[in-house]
Amino acid sequence: QVQLVESGGGSVQAGGSLRLSCAASGYTDRSYSMGWFRQAPGKEREGVAAIDDDGVTKYADSVKGRFTISQDNAKNTLYLQMNSLKPEDTAMYYCAAGQIPKTFRWFKLLKTMEYNYWGQGTQVTVSS
Repeated sequence: QVQLVESGGGSVQAGGSLRLSCAASGYTDRSYSMGWFRQAPGKEREGVAAIDDDGVTKYADSVKGRFTISQDNAKNTLYLQMNSLKPEDTAMYYCAAGQIPKTFRWFKLLKTMEYNYWGQGTQVTVSS
């Protein structure tokens, strides 16, 4: 059973930075894609950034150039570096893992339905 625990959320002013971490455990192999998702009050959960087991990354248009996803396999930890934060980035951020087949993977990387393991979330609040 894969377990994911996020940390690093908090409150910052617009233009500031935060780095989220996701500690993973329980993997039986490395064939997992990992993603960061967020959900603001009254809105659907959306994909922010993802990385697959080949190191391919994908970002939502709203965060391109500002957010960077990375992973440290030795530490089993996923990161999301968030720079130039905006008030509209305010949301609960979730880490997720899923074994997405290679066929059409690029199109699935930011889709919540492709991930079956989720963390409890960490809150990010950006004030103007």
